[in-house]
Amino acid sequence: MKKISTIITAGVLAFFLGTPVFANDAPERLEAMKHVDEAIKHGKMGHAKELLEHAKESMKHAKAALAAGGDAHMDQAVIHLDEAIKHGEMGHADEATKHAEEAHTHMHEAGVRTAN
Repeated sequence: MKKISTIITAGVLAFFLGTPVFANDAPERLEAMKHVDEAIKHGKMGHAKELLEHAKESMKHAKAALAAGGDAHMDQAVIHLDEAIKHGEMGHADEATKHAEEAHTHMHEAGVRTAN
């Protein structure tokens, strides 16, 4: 009986240590991704003003995600959002869109961490 409970305990422990753990930044990261998607959509239509509004909102959430435990990818997303905002303020929708797309890629890669 003692052997069976030890095996079950070891199995449960292995299960929980092997499953992915979601970071605390997930809600903010998802909100940032929602706004960067809108920024990209407007940028592709040449709407620099609307791109700028969504990039700024995305930046707010991306910084909050970074503060909540975001990783190096979220850090890179913030850098690209900053560039998107700068180009959006200059009315360069095409260049701002490229940076917003890079930010989106990094936000997507920031996702799940494994428990190690």
